[in-house]
Amino acid sequence: MALEIWVVFSAAAFLNIISPGPAILLAISNGVSSGSKAVVASSLGNTVGLFILSTVSIFGLGLILQASAILFTILKFLGAGYLIYLGVKKFRSTESFFIDDAFEYVEKVECFKKFKEAFIVAVTNPKAILFFIAFFPIFMDTSLPVFPQFMIMTLTFMSMSFLSLMAYGLIAKSARHWFKSQSIVKAFHRVTGGIFIGFGVALLQVKN
Repeated sequence: MALEIWVVFSAAAFLNIISPGPAILLAISNGVSSGSKAVVASSLGNTVGLFILSTVSIFGLGLILQASAILFTILKFLGAGYLIYLGVKKFRSTESFFIDDAFEYVEKVECFKKFKEAFIVAVTNPKAILFFIAFFPIFMDTSLPVFPQFMIMTLTFMSMSFLSLMAYGLIAKSARHWFKSQSIVKAFHRVTGGIFIGFGVALLQVKN
């Protein structure tokens, strides 16, 4: 892959990655409510999910999804349902962000849960698969081997996504001191839960 092509790809990918979406909201929510380890876990979960989606796309399975209205609808409902589930769960949460001595323990036992949440959000998003099969070929040189180009773009996209989510999450973590009031915590849960539900409803509106 030529350097100038990679630069243009990176710029376009960056603009897509930093745009608000469920993964970013999850990173922000984890940063505020659970701390650094949860942010790392959810960022890794999302990144692994993206790798699977890009691999699925490059092997042509994304074209099957694009062509099959039934498969697309099933995946869309799974993704939307999970986002709405997360939204309702957060909306109803009464969890405080400050657990004093117990905080470290809670943070450790929730890491796999945070990884799983972010992973499921990533792999159940049909829009992401369609994005990969539409976006990656634009920057591929068909006169060169496809696999090395795919790996370069995938690793670039994954790295930028991971760093972006970490940045959002850690910035949110630095603002945790604003949430010492239980009323503010409750409002935060309501707002983030409502946004997750909104993302889920928006996903339901996506047409094949």
